[in-house]
Amino acid sequence: MGHALIVEDDADSARMMAALVTTEGFSAATARSLNDARRQMALQQPDLVLLDLRLPDGNGMSLLDEQDLIGNSEVVLMTGHASLETSIQALRYGAADYLIKPVSAKQLHSILSRVTRPSVLRAEVDTLTEDLRRTGRFGHLVGRSEPMQVVYEQIARVAGTSVTVFVTGESGTGKELVARTVHDLSRRRARPFLAVNCGAISPHLIESEIFGHERGSFTGAERQHQGFFERAHGGTLFLDEITEMPLALQVKLLRVLETGTFMRVGSSTPQETDVRVIAASNRDPMQAVARGELREDLFYRLNVFPVQLPPLRERREDLPLLVTHFLREIGEREGSMKRASPAALERLAQYRWPGNVRELRNVLQRAWVMTAGGEVGDQWLPRDVLVDPVRVASSTTLEVTVGTPLAAMERQMILATLEHFGHQKERTAAALGVSLKTLYNRLKEYGM
Repeated sequence: MGHALIVEDDADSARMMAALVTTEGFSAATARSLNDARRQMALQQPDLVLLDLRLPDGNGMSLLDEQDLIGNSEVVLMTGHASLETSIQALRYGAADYLIKPVSAKQLHSILSRVTRPSVLRAEVDTLTEDLRRTGRFGHLVGRSEPMQVVYEQIARVAGTSVTVFVTGESGTGKELVARTVHDLSRRRARPFLAVNCGAISPHLIESEIFGHERGSFTGAERQHQGFFERAHGGTLFLDEITEMPLALQVKLLRVLETGTFMRVGSSTPQETDVRVIAASNRDPMQAVARGELREDLFYRLNVFPVQLPPLRERREDLPLLVTHFLREIGEREGSMKRASPAALERLAQYRWPGNVRELRNVLQRAWVMTAGGEVGDQWLPRDVLVDPVRVASSTTLEVTVGTPLAAMERQMILATLEHFGHQKERTAAALGVSLKTLYNRLKEYGM
């Protein structure tokens, strides 16, 4: 049985929370001040500390600075209102979560159901770090390059907290894999992980899919439908391509993040939800804000902890490891193991990979199918895709081999110009003399 300490100066609130905690199988003690909390913790180390921010003798945050006293206790902050500042402070000081007062039984149950000692989480991160050293894998991600080491460090830091994460990176870099690794290292791992591509759902249906709907709320709504927020309760909801979400729905998403409540389509009854949101985009979110495609207040609420994934061309040293990983994955699925020849690895290393890791996986899948023996050679790597006849000679020029297909020239010209202008699509379209819509259509064709 775990032991909880409730640090709350309001006696009635403290008694209520103590009663709720005991119904969940914990023993409970209360403290009315920081000094009282210090005394109680010295007498018995709690598994869980419910810590009010405002106490008669100071700010509850100050207790988190006393690591010798906190030890391996799980700390959950309690505050009268949710804010971006609260989330950042909770992360900075090492708190696992925070509750909005007045604390409801449902909120408290969700917190208690996932109490995990910080030492356990640290041990799991240590295990993943050891796996990285031995196999080159960190959770669902593969690679030992320096840019990926930075990503792993960020994941290890944020996974044990409750704050929202915003993952950015080009299409195909593995943003969902980052989200899954964060979830698997979090206290929510036993609860659902749901992924939603906001750009793949019809604008007319996305609100119903995310928040659910009541029977008869619109034509065709023949039964009540639970949305992603209800189905992911207690777990993690990954919102991919968040910049594609309609603006009207962004307002409702912001409200959920701020209040922890939402309403199904066709209902006037608020529903409580306890979901950690991880958002992602393959576009520059600040440019989306500037174009009016992403609400600024929502962006700052989501961007509490940003993670930037590097493109494959910036971590080419991971290519042999990724090739081995994908060929083993394909071989286990198909029942026949194959490896890449040195010539194949050399050709793969010469390509710019505009489609990133996803493109590499697809190329290897095709090559595996075409290979009769146990070694994948360079002859099965499509020459019109992998041979890069358009080479960046400098930051402002390209070198083109005679006989290069026009489609390949156009692709490399667009990508090089986009990179030259720092991925600012308006300037890129203007420089190329095409409309912004044409540019977006081309990038979509390239998997970007």
